[in-house]
This record gives sequence, C-alpha cells and structure tokens, in this order.
Amino acid sequence: MAGRGAEEHPHGADRLCEAGDRVYSRAVRRGRVPRSDAEPVPCLLDLALLHPDPDDMDWLVPTSPQEVMTRLLRGVYDEVSASQRRVGSAVAAFEWYAGLGRQRDALAAPAERSAIRVLDGLARIQAAMDEATEACTTEVLTVQPGGIRREAELTEGLHRALALRGRGVRMRDLYTHVARHGQGLLNYLELMGDTVEARTLDEVIDRLILFDRTVAFIPANTDRTMALELRHPALVEYLVTVFERLWRLAIPLTAPLPDTGIEGISHREQSIAALLAEGHQDAVIAERLGISVRTCRAHIARLSETLGAASRTQLGVRIAQVGLDGHRPPRPAGAMAGAEPEPPAG
Repeated sequence: MAGRGAEEHPHGADRLCEAGDRVYSRAVRRGRVPRSDAEPVPCLLDLALLHPDPDDMDWLVPTSPQEVMTRLLRGVYDEVSASQRRVGSAVAAFEWYAGLGRQRDALAAPAERSAIRVLDGLARIQAAMDEATEACTTEVLTVQPGGIRREAELTEGLHRALALRGRGVRMRDLYTHVARHGQGLLNYLELMGDTVEARTLDEVIDRLILFDRTVAFIPANTDRTMALELRHPALVEYLVTVFERLWRLAIPLTAPLPDTGIEGISHREQSIAALLAEGHQDAVIAERLGISVRTCRAHIARLSETLGAASRTQLGVRIAQVGLDGHRPPRPAGAMAGAEPEPPAG
C-alpha cells in the first residue's frame, strides 16, 4: 500500500497534493483525524506528516507545522551543502584541467594562443589588457555597464586609453544613460578629444572590451576578479555584431535624450515603466538601469503620482493605458495621463 501511494503521490512535504493538503490541514485544526481519512493519501504517512495516536490507533495525529518547517529547512540546508561540495569538486577539476592546458601552452610555439583563456585575479587581467593595448593598432570597442562611472574606474584604464590615443587608435564606448550625469566621464571624454566617441542606452550588456576585432575580454564572475580572454574568430565576430547593433540603437552622448511625449514623465521614468510592465522588482530595475534602488523607488513614486495610480497594480494598468509598456505608442502629449478613454461614438 505504501509503495503504491508513493507512486500516486510523487512529491515531498514542500508541495503536498491537493488531497493531502486537505487532510493534513483538517488534522492540524482538529488535533487528529480518523485513519480512514488518510487512506486515499498515503503520502501523509510516508512523509511522517501524520502518525498513529498512541491512545487510539484508529486515529492519526499531525506532526506540528513548526516541526515540518524545521525538517524542510534542514533538508534545504543539506541540499545546499551538497551543492557546495559538488561546486568545490568541479572547481578543483577545472583547476586540474586548466593546469594541463597551461602545460600544453608552455610547450606550444610562442605564436600559438588559446582561443579562450581564463584570467584569474586582477593582476593577470591587467597584464593581459596591457598586452592587448600594446598590440592594438586600429580600434577599441567597449561596453561599460552600471551607472555613473567612479573616478577610480576611469583612472584604472586611463594609461591604456592615452597610449591608444597616441597611436591614433579610434575608440567607441557604450554607457547607460545614467552615466551622462557623471562629471568624471565628461572630464575623461574632454581629455581624449575626438579619439573617443560615446553613446548611451537605457541598459547595456555586461562589460565588454574588443581590440581590433581580434581579441575580446568579458567578466567571468560577478565581482570581476576573473575574466575571459577570447580569441576564437567566431566568438569575437559574434560580440562585434552585438556591439554594432547596440551602437545603432544608442544615442550620442552629445545629443539630448528623446522626449517621452507624455507631460511630466522623463525618459528614465519611461524606461522604469517599461521594466515594471515586464514584472521586474525594484532591485532588478535599478541594477539594469544603473541607478540605486532608492532612486528607482523615487521615480516609481513620481510615476504613480503623475499617472494618478494609488497602488502598484493600478500603476501597471495606467502604464499600459498611456503606452509606457512598450506595446503601443504613447498617447499624444495633450492627452491627460491616467484619464479614462472616451466611449465609442454612437
């Protein structure tokens, strides 16, 4: 009987079947249930959510919800620990294979380069970037995500940029619109003159640096202490195509951002509205647009006020009504935000 029940109810305590949910809930409310009530749901006994009443074996008493939660959390902890051990084993194996690759590279001809090279640590990343800078003769393409560029970030690569400018190498940089408000970036572009052309978008991909369309650098972890050096022609060409398509969509840094066509709503608020319509949380929207969560929420509050929305649900409706969700063009600028549509004639 238990085996057949397990086949009919293939689940754990974290996702009870509908029948099991009803019986267990009833047992918790009443303190016990007749054994016959649990016959259609043997999963409750298999999962130890019900057990015989020692005073009357014809009845079943529930395991307390607190104990069930503790058991579930312990199971999650065990799964996470096992996953961490598997990750540790994978990293160790990765290092072993990487070591074999380094041995092979050491024996290869000096001109031969790996198509994909893992750069572990800031020192190795900086050295590889300096080497690519020295070899670059024509063009550098970069994507710089995040918001306002910190002075430290701009200073970090300044020596490479000046070396490239000295050799007449052209540079094109993509930033988020938020970067327009950083004085450090404006100072950097003024220093570089017409050597650098910059454009901005609402959001961009993760960091990317391309030298002469032959070598690319991308992050290999979230804190950017590891990077990948890519020299495979197909990979590099793919990244160049991605850059060029983003570049065509971007707006020159010297040009103003387009007007939204809706009074009282800025371009940034229009971008936030579109992401809200997609169902993203505040933290995700802030990260994608390169702003703080606090700033993001301030814009959402202004959107709600402008569109006359009293709740997040109503704000979603208003966003769709005025066309800020990206699925249809905005209303004419003279239309009142949040106004109800007029009934059809006749």
